[in-house]
Amino acid sequence: MLIAVSVRRERERARLSLTELAKRARIAKSTLSQLEAGLGNPSVETLWALAVALGVPVSRLVDPPRSSVRVIRAGDGPVTHSEQADYAATLLATCPPNARRDLYRVVAQPGAPRASEPHTPGTTEHVVLATGRALVGPIEAPVELAPGDYITYPGDAPHIFEALAPDTSAILISEHI
Repeated sequence: MLIAVSVRRERERARLSLTELAKRARIAKSTLSQLEAGLGNPSVETLWALAVALGVPVSRLVDPPRSSVRVIRAGDGPVTHSEQADYAATLLATCPPNARRDLYRVVAQPGAPRASEPHTPGTTEHVVLATGRALVGPIEAPVELAPGDYITYPGDAPHIFEALAPDTSAILISEHI
C-alpha cells in the first residue's frame, strides 16, 4: 500500500493524469491504475520507469516513513524484483530533502542480466561488490568485478548488472543531481 500512496502522491504533485503518467512511463494505464489501487507487486523496471517519468528517485516511491535510528537486518527491507533477471534490490537508505543519494543492497543470481534503461538525467551509480562476481557498468562496456571492487558509471545511460556467481551481492548507491 505504501507504493500505491507514494505513486499517487507523486503523480498528483507532478499534476499528471493517470493516462499521461502511464504514457510517459511506457506502462499500461490499467497497470498504473491497479498499482495506485494497491493491487499487484510492481517490478523494479516498472518502479524505475515511473520514477523517471515523475522526475524523482525510485526511493520516493518505495521508502516508508522512518525514525531517526534505523536498522535493516539482512533479508528485511523494501525489496523490488526484476522481471528480466534473478535480481533483487533492497532499499537501505534514502536522502532527506535536498540531499541526493539512495542506497541499495543488491542480490543477484547467474542467468539473465539486469539491463537498466537510463534513469533521470544527472544520475550516477556507485557499486561495491560484496560477494561473488559480476559484470557491472555501461551496457556497451561492463567491467567484471570481484569482492571489494568499486565502480562508478553514468546511471542516466543504459547500464547492466550481471551476476557471474551464485548469491552475488553488492551495495549500490544511486546519486541524483
